[in-house]
Amino acid sequence: MAEVTNNINNINSNNDNNKVPTFGMRYVQALLIFLNIVVIYISRFNVGIAVVAMTNAETTNPNFPEFDWSEKEMSFIISSFYWTYVLTQFPGGPVCKRFGAKATMLVCTLCSAILSALLPWSVLKGDWKAYCAVRLLQGLFQGMLFPCIHEHLAKWSPPHERNRLGALSHTGIECGSVLALGVSGLIAESPLGWPGISYVSAGLCFAWCILWYVFAANNATESKFITHREMKYIETSLARSEDFHKKKIPTPWKAIVCSVPVAAMLTAKCAEGWGLSIMQSQIPSYMNGVLNMAIKSNALFSALPFLAMWCMSYVYLIAADIMQRKKGLSLTSIRRITNSCAFWISAVALVGIGFLDEGQKPWAIAIMTVAVGVNSGCTIGCILNPLDLSPNHAGILMGISNAFGNLMPLITPLVVGVIVSDTHNRSEWQLVFLIAAIIFFVGNTIYIIWGTAETQPWDAEDFLLKKDLESNSKSDKNAK
Repeated sequence: MAEVTNNINNINSNNDNNKVPTFGMRYVQALLIFLNIVVIYISRFNVGIAVVAMTNAETTNPNFPEFDWSEKEMSFIISSFYWTYVLTQFPGGPVCKRFGAKATMLVCTLCSAILSALLPWSVLKGDWKAYCAVRLLQGLFQGMLFPCIHEHLAKWSPPHERNRLGALSHTGIECGSVLALGVSGLIAESPLGWPGISYVSAGLCFAWCILWYVFAANNATESKFITHREMKYIETSLARSEDFHKKKIPTPWKAIVCSVPVAAMLTAKCAEGWGLSIMQSQIPSYMNGVLNMAIKSNALFSALPFLAMWCMSYVYLIAADIMQRKKGLSLTSIRRITNSCAFWISAVALVGIGFLDEGQKPWAIAIMTVAVGVNSGCTIGCILNPLDLSPNHAGILMGISNAFGNLMPLITPLVVGVIVSDTHNRSEWQLVFLIAAIIFFVGNTIYIIWGTAETQPWDAEDFLLKKDLESNSKSDKNAK
């Protein structure tokens, strides 16, 4: 970090670069990533509204075919996306490293758009099984996007701007979720009907692909639109040599597997996946069974947690900026503080919501909204941590952490199914929430003790070369 600070100071003292560019192509890249997350989340989450419109045409536009799907078949349609989405998280990092973020993200989003455009025709020909097949393929392609997003951010974000650029990009998650829930219903009721949901989603993805093709670049040196001052600022702040991007840096797999900070990050990511799955998927079931609230059928209640997360993400972003720029806190401290707020406040809220009764419905909604909203702090807390630990291998680290994290939403329903035999039994739900709170608490404690925002030694481009030299030296001594 001292080297990075000196590099930035050298830029500021240079006559040609006496001002750090406040806005430039690095913010354009963040905006493009934000828009990418928005359009893919719309295509991912519109299925919940689409299946309702397709099985109950009277509630939307009755001029389109209606399907007689069972609850089991609809659950297959909704969940099928995640079966393959988990599988391609890990390969996404190496693929992005090999072909570059620009090409990989373009191909993945373009294929997702084509599949969305073909979905109505596929369903008419192959019924619900065809819908599942399309969703499986979409999950396959979209699973590689987040590793690419982190790889791209690592190459464009100066160290002291990682929070800002990373958090701005990731707010697309909440924005896309809210738009998917809000806009999809309006489209289904319009003359476009339920096929319009897929067509609009495909159109948005196609439009993003055009913007990405024109304005995106794998790094600052490849951009056609960047100023020399901004390019020099980014590359120098990241301590890169002129020929850095021409080099192929092997992945230090052994060092990654044995890294304690990586293990702490993975623990926090799994805890976040477990807790968020409980809050978003199981609390509505609890409120329906114990508090007699049909929250799943209410679009406002469904969108409220995502709206809270969207708003709170900007609160965390501003707070992190103040802590870093005015209070002088280290990035490690900021990551630990925001992650603690996200995990521990949510843990307390989970325990508290289990003690509410039917006469306290407004409190239940308020606590649920707060619990999910404050959890958005984990973006700055642990989700952006791969950018710190290894800028050169951020995509691979993100692929690993996302693969582990996305296994949790597949496991939690099974655990809840074992514990909760009667959805009206409060004590069974209290046990579910207590387990989630403990996982939040333990996960964050591990992250506080062993997590860090310091770049690891094995990130350096000459790390493996040094290891090879040491190994050869030992071999020579043993031979003598």
